[in-house]
Amino acid sequence: MLTNSEYLTTSSGVSTLSPNTKASDANSSRCGSLESFGAPLKPHTGGDVRWDAINLVFSKDSPLGLNHFQLLKRLGYGDIGSVYLVELRGTNTYFAMKVMDKGSLASRNKLLRAQTEREILGLLDHPFLPTLYSYFETEKFYCLVMEFCSGGNLHTLRQKQPNKHFTEEAARFYASEVLLALEYLHMLGIVYRDLKPENVLVRDEGHIMLSDFDLSLRCSVSPTLVKSSSVHVGNGSAGAGGILDDENIVPGCIQPSNFLPRILPTKKNRKSKSDFGLFVGGSLPELMAEPSNVRSMSFVGTHEYLAPEIIRGEGHGSAVDWWTFGIFLYELLHGTTPFKGSGNRATLFNVVGQPLRFPESSQVSFMARDLIRGLLVKEPGKRIAYKRGATEIKQHPFFEGVNWALVRSTIPPHIPEPVDFGHFAIKEVAPSDKKMADIGVYNKNKSSSSHPSYVDFEYF
Repeated sequence: MLTNSEYLTTSSGVSTLSPNTKASDANSSRCGSLESFGAPLKPHTGGDVRWDAINLVFSKDSPLGLNHFQLLKRLGYGDIGSVYLVELRGTNTYFAMKVMDKGSLASRNKLLRAQTEREILGLLDHPFLPTLYSYFETEKFYCLVMEFCSGGNLHTLRQKQPNKHFTEEAARFYASEVLLALEYLHMLGIVYRDLKPENVLVRDEGHIMLSDFDLSLRCSVSPTLVKSSSVHVGNGSAGAGGILDDENIVPGCIQPSNFLPRILPTKKNRKSKSDFGLFVGGSLPELMAEPSNVRSMSFVGTHEYLAPEIIRGEGHGSAVDWWTFGIFLYELLHGTTPFKGSGNRATLFNVVGQPLRFPESSQVSFMARDLIRGLLVKEPGKRIAYKRGATEIKQHPFFEGVNWALVRSTIPPHIPEPVDFGHFAIKEVAPSDKKMADIGVYNKNKSSSSHPSYVDFEYF
């Protein structure tokens, strides 16, 4: 297990100590800004005012700490920490801060889970995944500063729908964005393992953000180009795909961060497509970046979403994400999960031993049911996407018409009401107010910091 100092400095470059933080300064919060004092290295967040606010603090030669934030509301809690809505003081910018109690993590042997989540968050740069703006720790807590999503989660949103389920069009929208997020994670060698509507947050513009990575598994992955048997011209995607044998694999071990768009010549000097090596045997190659060879024996996840191989203790890999994707899609469309029993034991028994059934009154299309059947195959090796990953799911008729390159431009089925942060400002009350405990703050600990606005957390 890593020591506190190692915990800050051994995350593969994800987050490091601020150069102005002195280890001997017992009263200061130890801090790791992902970008130190420079511009953010997150291309998809270009122009993000939250980065400007974070960098403004660092430009003042001040390590980021709890004293820089005003806690406004507790948003939720999980197994290893609580999440709060916070304001970076003096900037009028808002974040979600995950706070993890060191003592509690150590006593429950979950320090490694907290470390894994922080490292994964530092790797991510994707429109449907969280942005980690900063990380710091105090004597008692680890703190992750992330993006705040004003629309809540899909579980809450689903319950507000007629009959407590989404329309097929809305379910397709949310499933397509989650699919792209899972595809990106698998390209990085990350098996998510905790997909469920509660972990799919809704941003203020209506698009989604996958959250909670403390159950995720990191492994190695070698992206390869695989021969495709045909090309579907209609939607610009590769076809059903060829057999995955050695002669159809184009060797390669390209890291996702090095993927660059191919710059085609001008129309005047453009060569045939085959001249650029884009085609193998006359068809478009497909990128396969599925960490299917990984094996974990951990029993992790939510009972209704657990894959059979996890329950049977056989060891599992990335195929568990495609099982949970099937459960997720089923729940969006039907308002319940397919194997839910009277209790946890009954649920686990149903997952392993009961066949998949759809409600008799279901109005779900044949294509949606067909995709769910392909995902909820109990033997992982026969499950759709087992070898070819998200590419195979994208090509399923359920997603026909989805322009994968322009998913971010699609109008979401639901736009959350704007959040009025103004009413939070007047609620910063004296520490003796009992409401402070409700949002995770208790009496200011003057021994922890000489800063007059220092606050500490109460762990839930």
